[in-house]
Amino acid sequence: MDWIYLVLIGLVVLFGIAVLVASRRRAARSIDAKTRFRPAPPTPPPRTSVPPATGTVVEEPTAVEPELLEPEVEPEPATLRQRLATMRSALAGAFAGIRGRRGIGPETWDDLEEALLRADVGVAVSDELLATLRQRVDAKELTEPDALLDSLAAEMKARLHGPDRVLHYEPGDPTSPNVWMFVGVNGVGKTTTIGKIANQQREDGRQVLLAAGDTFRAAATEQLSTWAERAEVPIVRGNEGGDPSAVVYDAIESASARQIPLVLADTAGRLHTKTNLMEELSKVRRVAEKGAGRVTEVLLVIDATTGQNGLAQARQFEQATQVTGVVLTKLDGSAKGGIVFAIETELGIPVKLVGVGETIGDLRPFDPDEFVDALFDI
Repeated sequence: MDWIYLVLIGLVVLFGIAVLVASRRRAARSIDAKTRFRPAPPTPPPRTSVPPATGTVVEEPTAVEPELLEPEVEPEPATLRQRLATMRSALAGAFAGIRGRRGIGPETWDDLEEALLRADVGVAVSDELLATLRQRVDAKELTEPDALLDSLAAEMKARLHGPDRVLHYEPGDPTSPNVWMFVGVNGVGKTTTIGKIANQQREDGRQVLLAAGDTFRAAATEQLSTWAERAEVPIVRGNEGGDPSAVVYDAIESASARQIPLVLADTAGRLHTKTNLMEELSKVRRVAEKGAGRVTEVLLVIDATTGQNGLAQARQFEQATQVTGVVLTKLDGSAKGGIVFAIETELGIPVKLVGVGETIGDLRPFDPDEFVDALFDI
């Protein structure tokens, strides 16, 4: 019987071993199955371009339109009427008093004369204007104050009509540049005027070169260099205290070599006491015409606020350099714009440009009709 028990025990042990082995095999197969059937990570598509199959429509990504912003509206440039408010206000009181009268009496003539002189029209020009009006009043052609002022405006316009106000530029040989000289005393805005004209000419499609001929004032050269950079035009500079004529000559030769057709030449407004300014300016002009250049403009820059002093300056510079035109600056801040009439009537020099503000666009061609209309608020 004992052997029967031993056999049974052996069978139980074998059965247990078999169960254990089978359980381990199932676990191994489960792990292997999970490993084999785990989804592989997606493979990115190849970068090569594959042509679409026939009949397939390829839709390009729709471009997203940028958000439309309201454009910044630049303010309208001020009119000459607005810029001449200072001068117009100086005349407004007298004109208003005249218009309010019933007729034309002695006080009318007194008010007119005072208004014209206050505006710096000048004694000679004022006397001529009033004499013409008196003749028409005596002839009964003018009987009402309004008609008298309208006639005065017409007479003032007539005195400003006729002169050539164009900035002269002679096209032709590109190796023979036009030279525009700028003369005037210090502080009138000469260098700024040159910078503005350079910018305007470049915007009109004309190549320009600047000549820093005011070698006696370091600030002038630096200021002109700033304008050259702003206008994106070349500049020729000299040594401080050097010969202005040499600087202008070198600038003209440089422009000729580079076929730049226009040279804008700055000049000194004050020299050392040992040198006469007018003699130096005369020399600059002579030298400018010796080489490749052609002096087609000599522009005298005058500060409108100086009034009749500007007339004296014009006489001196005209004799030395044969001035061809006047640039009247700071007209917007002056009550003495009547100097225009004195310059043109007494000296016969046309006012070609007027400065009525700080921006580049505030340097404008002089329009006599617009000027007089602004004064009379017509």
